[in-house]
Amino acid sequence: MRHAARPLALLALSLAAALAPPLALAGASAQQTGSPAAAGHVAWSRNANIYEVNIRQYTQEGTFNAFAAHLPRLRKMGVDILWLMPVHPIGEKNRKGPLGSYYAVRDYKGINPDYGSMDDFKRLVKQAHGLGMRVIIDWVANHTAFDNPWTTEHSDWYLKNEKGEIYPVTYLEGAEPEYWTDVTGLDWKQPGLWKGMADAMAFWVREAGIDGFRADVSAKVPLAFWVQARAELEKIKPVFMLAEAWQPDQHLAFDMTYGWDTLGLFKDIAKGKADARALKDFLAQPKVAYPAHAYRMRFTSNHDENSWHGSDTEHYGPAFKAMAVLAATLPGMPLIYGGQEGGLDKRLKFFEKDPIDWKNYPYADFYAGLLKLKHENRALWNGQYGGGVKVLETGNDKVFAFRREKDGNVVGVAVNLSGVRQQYSLPGAAAKQTLAAWDYKIDAPKSWGLGGGGAPPPPPRGGPPPPAPPPRSRFLPSSIVLP
Repeated sequence: MRHAARPLALLALSLAAALAPPLALAGASAQQTGSPAAAGHVAWSRNANIYEVNIRQYTQEGTFNAFAAHLPRLRKMGVDILWLMPVHPIGEKNRKGPLGSYYAVRDYKGINPDYGSMDDFKRLVKQAHGLGMRVIIDWVANHTAFDNPWTTEHSDWYLKNEKGEIYPVTYLEGAEPEYWTDVTGLDWKQPGLWKGMADAMAFWVREAGIDGFRADVSAKVPLAFWVQARAELEKIKPVFMLAEAWQPDQHLAFDMTYGWDTLGLFKDIAKGKADARALKDFLAQPKVAYPAHAYRMRFTSNHDENSWHGSDTEHYGPAFKAMAVLAATLPGMPLIYGGQEGGLDKRLKFFEKDPIDWKNYPYADFYAGLLKLKHENRALWNGQYGGGVKVLETGNDKVFAFRREKDGNVVGVAVNLSGVRQQYSLPGAAAKQTLAAWDYKIDAPKSWGLGGGGAPPPPPRGGPPPPAPPPRSRFLPSSIVLP
C-alpha cells in the first residue's frame, strides 16, 4: 500500500471482485478447476508462523547480504516462513520520493540493485533453507511501473483511457478518489498477460528456489488466473500462497488470507472501544464463513499498517503484548512484522531510507515463547490441523478466556483486556484468579518434540506429522510464563 486511504478502496474492490463472475480460461473457471490449496497444505506450513521482511529498512545497508546476517537470530526465535517485500527493480518514471514504492515493479524477473544481485538473493534463499526456513516473495500482478518494458513490448496488456494511453491506477470506489501516480494497471482480459505473468512467477520458483508468493491486492486479479498459476507452480515444487484479500473464494488458489477482522478488534480493544464481548461475538457469529482448510493470517501490524496507520506504540501502547498473544493463539497463522521484536515504535517511511532501530531486540524472547508454544501444541496449529475455540465464561467482560484442543492436546488462554487489574473465575475453578493490567496467562502441556529454541526441521510434503502430545483430561494443569 502507498496511501492511507487504500483500505477502503481495497475493501470495495474486494467486494466487487467477489461478486463478479470469474474469467474463464481454456473453458475452465476457478470454481470448476479447484487447486491443491483446497485439499491440503504443504506439510511445513501446518504449525508455521510467518515473518515479513522489509529489506530496505531492515539494516543500515539495506541489502540481502546484510539481512542474511540476521537469519540465525530469526531461526533461534522460531521463525518459519520469511515473506520478503518486493525484491524487484523499482520504476523511475513518476517515482514517489527518492527511492520509490516497492510495489512499482519495473522488471518482474529482475532484482533491485539497491538490495544486491541475483546471486546474492539465491544465496539468501539457500541459507534460509539450510536453517529450516522457507522464503516467499511479494508479487504485484495488478499493476506495474510506467517504465516496465511490458508497457512497450506488450502495450495491449495494459488498461487504456479514451485516448488510448496508459494511465495511473485509479480507484473511485472509496469515499474519495485515489490516484496511484507511479503505477499503471494491467488488463486481465488479455490472454497473453496470463501466460506472461505465470511465466514470470515460475521463473522465481525454478531459478531462485523460492517457496511461494504473497499476492498484492489479489482479489483485483481474476481468481481463475491464480488457480491456473498455482497449478503450474506446483509442477515445479510445492508452494505456499498468501493472498492480500479476505474473500473465502480466494482459498481455491491460496493457502492463507488476511485476518483484517481481528486486526480491527485488537485495535478497538487496545483503545478501550471493545472488550471480551466483541471477541465472543466474533467467534460465535462470524460475518464471513471460511472453509475448514483456510489459513487466516493473524497480526497486529504489517508494512501497510505500520507506515500508513500507526506504529504498535500508537495503536496498542501497553496492550501490545496482550494483542500479540491473541494473534498467536486464536485460530490462524501469526505474522510478525520485521522490527516488532525490536519494539518498533515509529512509522517506517515508505519512499525513502528509514532503518529500523533494533534496540537490542527487547521482545525477541517474548515472540520466541509464542512461536515455540505454537510449534509444540497441536491445538494451536493452522487450519484443519489445529483445534477449534471454546470460549470460557469468566464472569468479567474485561477478561477473555478460551480453550483449544486437538488430538488430546489442550491449550488454555486468559487475557486481561483492560488497563487495570481484573479478577475472574473459570468454570469449575474453586477460587477467583487475578490478572494485572493487560496481563495474560497461557496454560499448556510441557514441551514435546522441540529442541534448540526453534522448530524442528519440517517434514517433507505429505510426510508424517510430529507425534501427538500425551493426552490431557483437564484445563489449566500447567503454565507457560512468557516474558
